[in-house]
Amino acid sequence: MLEIKIRREAGCEDIALPEYKSEGASGMDLPAAVEGDTLIHPGEILCVSTGLRMAIPAGYEGQVRPRSGLALKHGVGVLNAPGTIDSDYRGVIGVILINLGTSPFTIRRGDRIAQLVIAPVARVEIKEAAEIENTTRNSGGFGHTGIC
Repeated sequence: MLEIKIRREAGCEDIALPEYKSEGASGMDLPAAVEGDTLIHPGEILCVSTGLRMAIPAGYEGQVRPRSGLALKHGVGVLNAPGTIDSDYRGVIGVILINLGTSPFTIRRGDRIAQLVIAPVARVEIKEAAEIENTTRNSGGFGHTGIC
């Protein structure tokens, strides 16, 4: 099993570490380290600190994804989903939330605001070419196989 070292920021000792909530879960919940109740209004974008730093091993990334319950019940999601945490980043993890719902949403200290999935990353070498091979699909884009 891959090991990831995590450190809580000073003053965030009460913030839960990410953990899988079920045996088959792909993502671990990320907490909000807000000082007090924080309102996010409809249409508002807010970067919410988790109060956590982590050392993701080389060859992996952290993918920050929305929590389905927040999206369905409140219209709150991760704006740049999935957000990427690079293996060489050591700063505090922030989650860019957006309220796409119709009502203000309150974020409380310790609330689970996003999911973190650790995934392998393939590094590639780019080579410029005069031509690339055709496929059956070729340049067929959005909706080319039916309704978008």
